[in-house]
Amino acid sequence: MSRITLNSKCRLCRAAGSKLYLKGLRCNSSKCPIEKKGAVKPGMHGVKSGSKPTDYGIQLRAKQKAKRIYGVQETQFKNYYLKAKNLKGLVGDNLMILLEKRLDNVLYKSGLVLSRSLAKQLTSHKHVLVNDKKLNISSYETKIGDIISFDQKTINTYKDILPAMENDFKAPMWLDLNKKNLTVKVISTPTREEVVGDIDVNLIIEYYSR
Repeated sequence: MSRITLNSKCRLCRAAGSKLYLKGLRCNSSKCPIEKKGAVKPGMHGVKSGSKPTDYGIQLRAKQKAKRIYGVQETQFKNYYLKAKNLKGLVGDNLMILLEKRLDNVLYKSGLVLSRSLAKQLTSHKHVLVNDKKLNISSYETKIGDIISFDQKTINTYKDILPAMENDFKAPMWLDLNKKNLTVKVISTPTREEVVGDIDVNLIIEYYSR
């Protein structure tokens, strides 16, 4: 199975032309390559402007960007799109809401982990509990009423560096964050307006509608 390695994450951000926030605290520091050199494409010809991208190329880039932000592989991402088509409402809105409800994304958006990749790692190692039961499926679709927490060992390891512990941190309205116990409860379904991100969903729909 393909995976994104630690050293390739910065290259993915540069290829996308913007931050994808794949490396946690490093993305907000001066060590971020985009902060240092700007969004220069990787490779020896990255500084030079290439040929004008085709419509297909623009659509593909939008789809790849969304995949990398959420850490989803190609087959799984297409399945999300197909599921979104069968739901009531706009396909683009449904797609983004499905991605937002993933367990690893909920952990990231609630400030309980530094990055979605760390959320995947902790989940696969069975450090994450959903309704007090260990769950090792990072793609689990959270439901209203779910309470997500960590085992005590994980809390002791990460509690001092979590975004959730910062005074000015606020979780999305559809999540109820308990900073004292480091737990989060899903209290509603996210709306499209609450999904903040630099993703052009229309281009993704055009890509799959070819």
